[in-house]
Amino acid sequence: MIMVDQNLVTDLNNQADAANLVGMLDKMASQFKGTVVFTTSLGIEDQVITDMIFSNNLDIRVVTLDTGRLFEETYKVMNRTIEKYGKSIEAYFPKNDAVEKMVTAKGPLSFYLSVENRKECCGIRKVEPLGRALQGMECWVTGLRASQSDNRHDLDFFVWDAGFQLIKFNPLLHWSLEDCRNYVKENNVPYNVLHDRGFVSIGCAPCTRAIQPGEDFRAGRWWWEDNSKKECGLHTHQE
Repeated sequence: MIMVDQNLVTDLNNQADAANLVGMLDKMASQFKGTVVFTTSLGIEDQVITDMIFSNNLDIRVVTLDTGRLFEETYKVMNRTIEKYGKSIEAYFPKNDAVEKMVTAKGPLSFYLSVENRKECCGIRKVEPLGRALQGMECWVTGLRASQSDNRHDLDFFVWDAGFQLIKFNPLLHWSLEDCRNYVKENNVPYNVLHDRGFVSIGCAPCTRAIQPGEDFRAGRWWWEDNSKKECGLHTHQE
């Protein structure tokens, strides 16, 4: 099993160069050769990072978690991205027996009934597949931005993920949503048309809605729940 030194996080943050994100990604690809993975939800932030990786032929795996409940528009973005860059995006699906057991026992919309049910669904459809995608990896690249939620305000470029025992790199940490939109437009990057319809954070179709002007960035995700509980479990292990 690959073991990465947790103490590297401080050094990496001290050396971070916000003005050269491609350079930082390339450095990670070299420093953790063959053990860097980027997980994309195919949202606008992740499309920015995908463009940086694919356009510069960086040695970073690009994977996505296909929960089986994604929007049709999300699949179209994935297809356009594969066609544009001529690169592969690895798809990780949930284990079919776990999905079958949950849906048989509780029905297809159990996540609306309780936070526990919703977290169970996220665990089966997202967290478990993520664990397989991160297996053997030393550096995990994400599209997290500090302004996305209160939980993300205190992030650094590099953090230690205690749950998955690896270094997490957040290159777009200080970018705004407008920065992402401008990059996509200027570089002709495929993006999800739902972003033009008020969807800012796009996940599974039954659990995502558009937000209204003035609403919080995460208001469209699991909108029936209290704001304090709005994480699916993918990004809750930082120390």
